[in-house]
Parts: sequence; C-alpha cells; structure tokens
Amino acid sequence: QVLLVESGGGLVQPGGSLRLSCAASGDFFSISPMGWYRQKRDLIASISKDGTPNYADSVKGRFTISRDNAKNTMYLQMNSLKPEDTAEYYCNTVGPIADVSGGNYWGQGTQVTVSS
Repeated sequence: QVLLVESGGGLVQPGGSLRLSCAASGDFFSISPMGWYRQKRDLIASISKDGTPNYADSVKGRFTISRDNAKNTMYLQMNSLKPEDTAEYYCNTVGPIADVSGGNYWGQGTQVTVSS
C-alpha cells in the first residue's frame, strides 16, 4: 500500500527557513526518483534514487532536497523564503503515482505560507 505523509509546513516571515519532510510507505521509495511539488502541479525539486538533485530555477540556490532511503524519508530544506513560495507542498515520485481511479495519488500536503 502506498502512503505519503508530508509535514513541516507553517507560517514564516520572508527570509526565513522551513524544513519539510516526506514519510513514505511502500516498496517504491528506494528505487524511485522522488520530488517535491507545489499545488500538485509544479515540480520544484527532484532527487534520483542515488541522491542526485535537480531544481527548478525558481528555487535553485535556496532549497536543498535530500533523502534517506533507509528511513523511506525525503526532505526539503527551504531557506531565504519568499512570499511567492507560498503554496501547498506535496511529495511524490517523479511522474506522480497513479491511483486506481486513473488519476494520481497524493498525500495530504503541507501548507507553507511566507508572509510578514
């Protein structure tokens, strides 16, 4: 059974930091490239199964993605946050997991709000 649980969001002032976590259940995690999405739509950071990161231009130099395959957990360290980073953040495989209805499976997400 696939389960993704995001945590770590919150309200932070511009220039602040947050660390998001993604806890995964299922055999897929350690063999899959994983990513963080905004609004279930925009892939902003991804990491290969072996740990090679890739970033969207909008977060490059500010965000750091990492993973611990032994713990089935992925992280997103977010520094120098901007109001435009405000969004619901989701983790998923690169190319989101399909569910039985024909759509994509998503966890509950975690809200990040950057505001003074």
